[in-house]
Amino acid sequence: MNQYCVVVANGKNARFFTLEDSDSPEIESGPNLVKLKELSNPEHSKNQEKQSTDSKSGGNRGHGGQSHGYDDHRSKHEDNIERRFANAIADECKRFHQNKNSHVVLVSQKRMLGHLRSAMESRLGHIKTQELAKDLCKLNAHDIHLHLAKEQIIPRRRPPSL
Repeated sequence: MNQYCVVVANGKNARFFTLEDSDSPEIESGPNLVKLKELSNPEHSKNQEKQSTDSKSGGNRGHGGQSHGYDDHRSKHEDNIERRFANAIADECKRFHQNKNSHVVLVSQKRMLGHLRSAMESRLGHIKTQELAKDLCKLNAHDIHLHLAKEQIIPRRRPPSL
């Protein structure tokens, strides 16, 4: 059943899951979403630290009343950090796909999903991916499975066989 590679990500973390049949179907239903790997974005925490120590916020009004925005630089910098992380996620997903995972499911908030989509196209061009634009990073594997099954993206869990 491990034909699914499910990636649940945000700009800070990414978790990779696969669907596995239950070892004891008479006791436990299946398939189960099983975490294979987790990645953290080291640049994200460095960027957050830097922003919290940066005393400049909003705009700077010089002696002529001209305003200079700091938010544009921060936004571009955050985009670059997320783009690099999306590339790392896509590289990892490519490794999982070499193990015969035929379905790639991307779950992330919209902004990161755009970065993931671009990264996946450049690395897994011919592979069809399914996407869900939601931040499910705080959910456990069981709740993620329920949510994705409800959206009809992955198979539902079957009742235990008697």
